[in-house]
Amino acid sequence: MSIRVAIAGASGYAGGELIRLVAGHPEFELVAATAHSQAGHRLDVVHPQLAGLDMILGETDAATLADADLVFLALPHGQSAALAAQLPPEVRVVDLGADHRLADPYAWANYYGGTHAGPWTYGLPELPGQRELIAGSTRVANTGCYAAAIILALAPLVAAGAAAPADVVVVAASGTSGAGKAAKPHLLGSEVMGDLSPYRVGTHQHVPEIKQATGATGLSLTPVLAPMPRGILATVTAVPARGVDPRAVLAEAYADAPFVHVLPEGAWPHTAATLGSNSCHLQATVDVDSRRMIVLSALDNLGKGAAGQAVQNANLMCGLPETTGLSVWGVAP
Repeated sequence: MSIRVAIAGASGYAGGELIRLVAGHPEFELVAATAHSQAGHRLDVVHPQLAGLDMILGETDAATLADADLVFLALPHGQSAALAAQLPPEVRVVDLGADHRLADPYAWANYYGGTHAGPWTYGLPELPGQRELIAGSTRVANTGCYAAAIILALAPLVAAGAAAPADVVVVAASGTSGAGKAAKPHLLGSEVMGDLSPYRVGTHQHVPEIKQATGATGLSLTPVLAPMPRGILATVTAVPARGVDPRAVLAEAYADAPFVHVLPEGAWPHTAATLGSNSCHLQATVDVDSRRMIVLSALDNLGKGAAGQAVQNANLMCGLPETTGLSVWGVAP
């Protein structure tokens, strides 16, 4: 029997990508897709790339979602917790928002504000022991997009004692879909094209999530908006704690990870190579002058950074191979 799936927040970019993945999944059946302002509209009008999916977007409420076996919540930060609390405990839920990622209430208040809803199982299977925890959970908090790219680059190095946790510096560029689908003047094509612009410098909300998952104790993140629809390229630097080859540490850590690829020597990650996939590409070196470790990480912010990651988690929660319905390979050109 197929697994009945509902998606809340289906009108957004991550919601649309979830629908695409769920509709092509061999074990999932999409039974409901909901929205707020777009409720009542045809799905294929809101998402023209999904032509042929004959469905009307419903209202986002617990009654619409509760009949599913599995619910994805692709809602703005702060809107998932109240809705999830109304769903039956046996319904599996993957939250793509930030509501349940952080264990520390102070960190939530400092970076997001409002009431802390409490942590769920953190949804990054590549972290040690996390795959088993996800498989045994009915409530999973999906990673943030920047967080996924940076954690995958950094966590094995800190865990191995190869990188000093107190001095991590990250500059990461993201496509505009990471800012959501709502119309905003600074996201207009004429504003974005031909421009790179930093934002939330020193205050980005993914910092506590990255520190929580990696063991880093001091992290500076400068996010940059790039003139492309989707993708993240993160440059992660750290002080070596001892003389090890960072690339070898990453290769060993991800030897059995189907979606994390440490590239051959001399090959560098770039966002186009991950487009449409659930993969993260990594490469590492040591700066010849500063001797800092440098790890480059690329992924699709709507794939491994959001919807693909959510489906990977859901596969584990449902007892399926984690690769089911997901592509390892990107789309080119």
